[in-house]
Amino acid sequence: MHKRLIPVLVLACTVAVLVPATVSAQQTVNFSLGLFTPRGEDARVSGDVLNANRTFLFFDVSDFKSASIGGEWLVPFGEFFEGGAGIGFTRRTVPTVYTDFVDTDGSEIEQELRLRTVPFSFTVRALPLGQSNPFQPYLGVGLNVVNWRYSENGDFIDFNNNREVFRASYVANGTATGPVVIGGVRYGGETLTAGGEIRYSAAKADLPIDFAGNRIDLGGWTYNFTIGVRFGR
Repeated sequence: MHKRLIPVLVLACTVAVLVPATVSAQQTVNFSLGLFTPRGEDARVSGDVLNANRTFLFFDVSDFKSASIGGEWLVPFGEFFEGGAGIGFTRRTVPTVYTDFVDTDGSEIEQELRLRTVPFSFTVRALPLGQSNPFQPYLGVGLNVVNWRYSENGDFIDFNNNREVFRASYVANGTATGPVVIGGVRYGGETLTAGGEIRYSAAKADLPIDFAGNRIDLGGWTYNFTIGVRFGR
């Protein structure tokens, strides 16, 4: 069994044991809309492909900021804790050109860099003021399982063949795991909740030799507005 799947299976088994004991409590289906901001240039993992590409392509890592949408199922464990399982989605396409080279006709040598992530999150949260208080700050930790896809499409320079310009597409994808930390506050009514939260996630993945970097940093900050629908009890 792949070692990265062990924490996921352990958490899934824990949830399977605990949920039957809490089905009578009031649960929440949460929806979120926000902004994902990738880790900055100086904080990214060694060998990161975006940092490597910036040595010869014109763009900033911050250009990969993207809208984030998601959904989450929250189940209370007593008055001061709850567990969550959720899914999110981000995608960003960044157009770029070579910084120091142009084509033989003087035109720019253009590419598009695209990153898509689908994080599955499994979290446990503490609510210091309790579930019964309408004003509910919370802190949480958990595991992200990130399905990702990164691609580079457009014109490339073959530096081993007289700087010949050729058109190509390079794609890599996979699944990476890493921790996630959550902090937020919400107002909880009888049937609806609303609030805001910040998530920090860290994950990285290896890339094949087709790319300038041998890894990609998938971590960053997500700033969400949340609204939830409550049921049960």
